Amino acid sequence: MEKSVGPQARRGLARASLPRLKLMLGAAIALGLVVAAPLSAQAAAPAACAALQEKYPDWKGKTLVNAINPHTPGYETIDPKDPSKYIGFDGEAIGECLGFKLTYKAVTFAALLTTLAAGQADIVISDIYATKERAKAADFITYSKVFDGVLVAKGNPKGINGINMSLCGAAAAENTGYVEVPLIQALIPECKKAGKPEPTIQLYDNNANCIQAILAGRADTYINDVNTVDSAVKAYPDKLEKAIAVTIPYSVGIAVPKNKPKFRDAVLAALIEVQKAGTHMELLKKHGLDVNNFMEPEILTAD
Repeated sequence: MEKSVGPQARRGLARASLPRLKLMLGAAIALGLVVAAPLSAQAAAPAACAALQEKYPDWKGKTLVNAINPHTPGYETIDPKDPSKYIGFDGEAIGECLGFKLTYKAVTFAALLTTLAAGQADIVISDIYATKERAKAADFITYSKVFDGVLVAKGNPKGINGINMSLCGAAAAENTGYVEVPLIQALIPECKKAGKPEPTIQLYDNNANCIQAILAGRADTYINDVNTVDSAVKAYPDKLEKAIAVTIPYSVGIAVPKNKPKFRDAVLAALIEVQKAGTHMELLKKHGLDVNNFMEPEILTAD
């Protein structure tokens, strides 16, 4: 699936000849999965979406801005064949169901929520983990469990086996603003108490730079979404490996402004209809992803 930068977006879905097929394909992307070809899964019921458009008419016919950090394989990345396009994740199924279109604003990960809060974007669908701390800046609709992978150099010379004491003395490359940063920082006093060197953290603006830090020997590990780690290993099988996959207590979520609860409720309702289509589960199986990622959507706020 492709999506173009700027107002000429949504070329990828334009290939689908039927509205129901278009909605189904968009649903797959809205759930964070890349589709190589159309599936025969049922689309979200047009009648249900029509009812939602009547219930939530404020966004019908509008064009909204989705802030993304396009550096996460399987979710959103820059098309290597055309840097003016993105491949992967977006929320066009939700837009189809509620009657709005999306354009895209690429920013650093750390700027996703500030861009939303400043009114420069209407929604954030960008593999962002929903936490209580982040919910102080935006409301979230969660829809996917989180499994992190621990990326290391081939052979795992430091013997890293999780977000634990094996990180003592290791250099971790992480994205600015990622939830993994405080988890690693919390190990510093534990390592000191055990008489071991503390872990250090190198902060970067995107996944690609974190991966390059390991390839260049500047960092020992990068901990992030397991799909991102698996993609890095696939790209550099002779240089990188996944030491382990770990679960962390968060969910992937869609962020919306805190002062727009009606929009939040509309997005939740549309996402429920998208999941009812069964497309999410079918694509998890089709692409060999863990079906345990699936979860019914919920609202997370700071309250």
